[in-house]
Amino acid sequence: MMTDKVRINSLNANSLSQSNETFLARQAEFESNVRSYPRKLPLAIAKAQGAWITDVENKQYLDCLAGAGTLALGHNHPDVIQSIQSVITSGLPLHTLDLTTPLKDEFSAYLLSLLPDQGKEYCLQFTGPSGADAVEAALKLAKKVTGRSGVISFSGGYHGMTHGALSVTGNLSPKEAVNGMMPEVQFMPYPHQYRCPLGIGGEAGVKALTYYFENLINDVESGVRKPAAVILEAVQGEGGVNPAPAEWLQRIRKVTQEHGILLILDEVQAGFARTGKFFAFEHAGIEPDIIVMSKAVGGGLPLAVLGIKKQFDAWSPGHHTGTFRGNQMAMATGLTTLKILKEERIADKVAEQGEWLKGKLAEMQKRFPVIGHVRGLGLMIGIEIVKPHEAQDHMGCYPADGELSAQLQKTCFEAGLILERGGRGGCVLRLLPSLLISNAELEIFLEKFEQALLNAGVKPV
Repeated sequence: MMTDKVRINSLNANSLSQSNETFLARQAEFESNVRSYPRKLPLAIAKAQGAWITDVENKQYLDCLAGAGTLALGHNHPDVIQSIQSVITSGLPLHTLDLTTPLKDEFSAYLLSLLPDQGKEYCLQFTGPSGADAVEAALKLAKKVTGRSGVISFSGGYHGMTHGALSVTGNLSPKEAVNGMMPEVQFMPYPHQYRCPLGIGGEAGVKALTYYFENLINDVESGVRKPAAVILEAVQGEGGVNPAPAEWLQRIRKVTQEHGILLILDEVQAGFARTGKFFAFEHAGIEPDIIVMSKAVGGGLPLAVLGIKKQFDAWSPGHHTGTFRGNQMAMATGLTTLKILKEERIADKVAEQGEWLKGKLAEMQKRFPVIGHVRGLGLMIGIEIVKPHEAQDHMGCYPADGELSAQLQKTCFEAGLILERGGRGGCVLRLLPSLLISNAELEIFLEKFEQALLNAGVKPV
């Protein structure tokens, strides 16, 4: 009788004799039109290790997407694999609802220790397995705590695709033909280093946006009722890698505290050393009321957790549940990941690499003016693609070029480099690689990216 390990090895061996096209055609036959990544990255993955993926045709790709930031340690880190094997042989059940285990106890204590002031003022809530599930719980809790129903979110923000999470997400495309979104969601402009939403730019733009937020809350004629919560990302990911200025975040924290409004920080993509700090909000030195965590917190497996200030833990038992909140394997891989990130000081490494990489991209920008702007923190970097031969706006910004950005993603893929896109019209190429990526691998990224620019017909100056 064939063992599972032999069967998997056999499947992998057979897959390497088939084509990407064959698997993609079968996927199109099996799956809904909603699938997206296979349309942009047309491959069937046979195996992966570290920052590298191998397809069924044995071609290798440098993976700068890493599960949209989920794989903080890259693919199949040996310690993560060992933690999975340890759970399997331990006798632990794989799911426990919200019953505790020694593993869950250790994971919870370690995760809390990473929160502000070592988590002394926080408790944890395990939600369903996705970041969107955690956002839903956070919104519900804020309404329960305050007795109010409104929520302020920000243009360009992304919080998930479930009903409430989509309601507070900026992107209009997935909202088409979806009527009856969550009521009383007020969107406000989010600072943008390259394209100030107020058309001012620079420090003056940040000050104006800061004043605008405070005035909206204080103005009795604003037309916006005092909300239950403000939800935001300290670095917008899908919205085009936009870091929030510290001054702006600090003022939002001050105003929300003064008015009894819960501040929800969505750290699903930016959390856990991605930006050069354990949490992106740490760059501004603030403490949120609710922290939304997913992706990297599960070490590559599905897990979502809220960090809630204890004073706002207003739940009654069973008032928010979820079958898969007790994913023991994800707690094992998550614990292993968090320990490596903390004990090996990965955030410091990431901060240093991010500054170095942005410097290299800035040098490339001088030769390739289609690179309109390079921004981000740590290994969460955005490259905005523009039309440098067209007229600049009054702030000196060139028009965005989503079409060239899509072409560059394609030529990068053909060159063996996997990147994601984001921002308005998909004009921003985004890097979210393994946090363990080496400097040598980042040099490979730069080589492949420059070659992709040339292959796309972009001429250097």
